[in-house]
Parts: sequence; structure tokens; C-alpha cells
Amino acid sequence: MLLLFASCASLIPVQKNKLIWEENFNQKKIFDTTRWSKIPRGTSDWDRHMSDFDSCYALRDGKLILRGINNTTVKDDTSRYLTGGVFTKDKVAFDLGRIEIRAKLNSANGAWPAFWMLGQGKKYPGGGEIDIMERLNDDSIVYQTVHSSYTIDLNIKDNPKHSATAPITPNEFNTYAVEKYQDSVVFYVNDKRTFAYPRIETDKKISFPIRMENIIYFLICN
Repeated sequence: MLLLFASCASLIPVQKNKLIWEENFNQKKIFDTTRWSKIPRGTSDWDRHMSDFDSCYALRDGKLILRGINNTTVKDDTSRYLTGGVFTKDKVAFDLGRIEIRAKLNSANGAWPAFWMLGQGKKYPGGGEIDIMERLNDDSIVYQTVHSSYTIDLNIKDNPKHSATAPITPNEFNTYAVEKYQDSVVFYVNDKRTFAYPRIETDKKISFPIRMENIIYFLICN
């Protein structure tokens, strides 16, 4: 499995689309450690094979390369697979505005690449989760989703609809984006609007996590 992240940036619509943060992966080092960290091994499905093994990472021609490989080298690691992933946790976080990434997702059986966001300093799922892009195996579509206590603890996923799929051009670079507003989260693929998750009136707790307690979000690429 091979992921090529060409660029990611944040744009703020309320400030006339003023670019306030950009990452083009054009450093000489593997990546800027003032912005990014390698994701440590965890116990969830998405991070249980994460590794800091150098072969899982590369920087080439302005592209961050994240690999998933069979573990035939790191003998003291019992994981059958090793995967690379980076995040901006505790380093860079974002409030309202547009976040986008240009990425190429090579396909493989069992592959699950994603570009997503979690609430900084918040216990999951109370801080919310914004899945800007998830792809499975060799699918020609990606999944875009909002998770929160409303969708997970209360299991309310259709009022409002919390997820959608969108077509991509497989094995080529595509651009994925989300725009966060006070009253909605709007998703895009290749600048085409795919769906929106709106704030609604409800007597249920935590129907819309994005502005709850002024939560800011960090980025995850894996």
C-alpha cells in the first residue's frame, strides 16, 4: 500500500479565502516536526499497525509518502504489518474554515487510507470526528463522515444524514476538502460538493459537535 500526500492547506472563507496555513512537503527532512508527528501504535483498528520504522515514510518531489508493508524486518515487533501515519496533534489545530488535501491512494487488499480530524484535547467521541476522506481496498469511491456522541452514543445517523460517498479517479491524485461553518460542515471531492452536515434543532444532547465548547481539530493522515 502506498499513499502520496502532495499538499494540504487551510483556507478561511470568512476572511475572503485567506490562506493561513499550508504544507507542501518540500522540506529536506522527512517532515516538519514542529507541525507533524509520527502516529504511535494504538489499540484501535486504524492505528494498531502504526510504526515509526523509516521504511514506512519518505519525502520525494514535494510528496509525503506513507507506506503499509509486511513486517519482515523489525523482528522485535510482533505486528504482521507496519504502516506509516502522521498527525498534527498538540502542534497545529484548526477552527472554522476550509481544509483540503491532494492525495493519491494506491489500492491494496485491506487498505484503509484516510485524511481526517479529531477534537484537540477532547475525549472521543465527545470532541467529534470529521472524516474528510476514507477509502477501502480498491474502491472507486471515498467515504466522508461526521461522528460525535450524537451519532455514536445515541446512534442517530440519519437525522441529519451523517455520511456520504463520492466517486474518485482511482490511482490518480484527487483533492478532498471540508469547510467548517458555525451551522454546517460541507464536504467536497475535486471541488464538487458532496454533502453537508447541518446544525438542527433537537432536544437530544450534542447534535452538532463542530462548535461545541469552541473545539478545535487536529489533522490525521494515515
